[in-house]
Amino acid sequence: MAQYISIENLKFIIHEMLQVEELCKLPRYQDHDRAGFDILIDSIKSYSDEVLYPALKELDADPARYEDGKVIVHPLVGQFMKEAGENGSIGPTFDYEHGGMQLPHVISVSLAHIAQAANNHLPGYSGLTGGAANLIVTFGTPELRETYVPKMIAGEWAGTMCLTEPQAGSSLSDITTKAIPQADGSYKIEGQKIFISGGDHEYCENFIHLVLARIEGAPVGTKGISLFVVPKLRPSVDGSLSPNDVNTAGDFQKMGQKGYCTTHLVFGENNDCSGWLVGPENRGLKCMFQMMNGARIDVGMTAASVATAAYYASLQYATERPQGRRILAGGQKNTTAGQTHIIDHPDVKRMLLLQKSVTEGSVALLLQASKYHDLSLYGDEAERERNHDLMELLTPIAKTYPTEMGRISVSNGLQILGGYGYCTEFPLEQYYRDIRIMSLYEGTTGIQSLDLLGRKVVMKNGQSMRFLQEEITTTLKSAATHDELQPYTQELKTALVDMESVLTTLLSFAMKGEHERFIADATIFMEFMSNIVIGWQWLAMATTAKTALVTGNTQFDINFYENKIHTMKYFFKYELPKIKGLKETLMYEASLTIKEDAAIVLC
Repeated sequence: MAQYISIENLKFIIHEMLQVEELCKLPRYQDHDRAGFDILIDSIKSYSDEVLYPALKELDADPARYEDGKVIVHPLVGQFMKEAGENGSIGPTFDYEHGGMQLPHVISVSLAHIAQAANNHLPGYSGLTGGAANLIVTFGTPELRETYVPKMIAGEWAGTMCLTEPQAGSSLSDITTKAIPQADGSYKIEGQKIFISGGDHEYCENFIHLVLARIEGAPVGTKGISLFVVPKLRPSVDGSLSPNDVNTAGDFQKMGQKGYCTTHLVFGENNDCSGWLVGPENRGLKCMFQMMNGARIDVGMTAASVATAAYYASLQYATERPQGRRILAGGQKNTTAGQTHIIDHPDVKRMLLLQKSVTEGSVALLLQASKYHDLSLYGDEAERERNHDLMELLTPIAKTYPTEMGRISVSNGLQILGGYGYCTEFPLEQYYRDIRIMSLYEGTTGIQSLDLLGRKVVMKNGQSMRFLQEEITTTLKSAATHDELQPYTQELKTALVDMESVLTTLLSFAMKGEHERFIADATIFMEFMSNIVIGWQWLAMATTAKTALVTGNTQFDINFYENKIHTMKYFFKYELPKIKGLKETLMYEASLTIKEDAAIVLC
């Protein structure tokens, strides 16, 4: 079995760096402990080894497709959903009363990381079902919870989120799907939704769609959007199911993640589609953001997981492939010596370190954000607000950095394999295709960047940014206690000063009412801030590793901790300095992308 993940790295982050056992002191998680978490991790790893990883290429070779009015998927989808319902992995964070295990989100995301690294085509089916069920639990009536949630948690019924429409794309304010009130309290639903992941297949008895639509007479824009449960089949009081006028018009054929269906749904084509309101009227988008934010973390972790699997495939190839000879003193090759493995060539090692720094930095950030989410649910009001704001601020970065830099990481893996990287004999070409779509899922990079700069950075007058700076400062103080880490501590301090300078410049435009100028380079700012945030995560990991070495409290081989520190040094040499050029771009006086004059066109 080829290696596709490091369980040691995962346990290092959750136990040593994030110390998730602290969460077990909270009443909700008091039934859990470190030993229990490790049993779950090892169990998911064994299942992934036996079931998920061996089928990765099969799902790519036998893609989801639309035939004779039906979506056909690989039979493993049915097996996976059934077993996910049996082992509790659809709603592991749910309350006991709703069929969950009351696991911390940080542990749930850790388990998902293992499964996604093994096979990124399957976990989306269960993840969306759990997210939809959780939304019903949070905002639905007792009747909706009783009708839908148990079947969804059991894996018998699947769940989806239906936002995008053909004419609106990512602009949710322009959706036109209608909801017409009925005398019995239900609504007639009419409209179309596209790009619906996991939207239909033969292995689940029913599909429970969470649909954004407008009630007749609702305000224009996002303030007039409501949320509805719209099942493919209507449940009756006696438990029977009848068609609900939800029709699948097709399945989009993608360049990657071919085993994960992406459907086009039509609601109410025959004026017989019923939906039930979830949450208050005209507040549907606010409700849906619970599922969307969770999905953004999931997408980020899926990308980090794909990039992780690609890293270990690259590493294995580099340690086994002999080619060329090392350069001796004086610039000569020892032609009498045998070939060296390509991992001994500095440029190959640099590419491997890029992959390692991106993947492990991404996983650390995603788990950090997940822990903030857990902490935001408990404690006094100030503590909850602080952790919630930190999670909100980091979510767009946690979705974007792994998807964008994960793609670059996998691309470097292709370079390491050379011509073989392009061939189906090795998995790199599939990983490259699979990861490409992830910067588009749940809001493109541009949308995430607008959210970061236009909303999260400025919300509550910059309070979230102050909280983040305090968190980073705490790490800086810990790192500064180790002589070896002091130079990197100073570099990150300088990066924080650079970020303050950039924000001062950009916010000056917002204060003058030049809002388009303020957000024009939001994607550049995303890259700038992401490098600083990942630098913080690497310094935190290096500090944890160094402390373990100094105290002798090492859970793994000493080389594991030394490699952590070495990879941090790589990131600070090759990646963090990129913010200097990005800073110049962000503070450049002229604006070149805003159409000030009708004569300025692209030809």
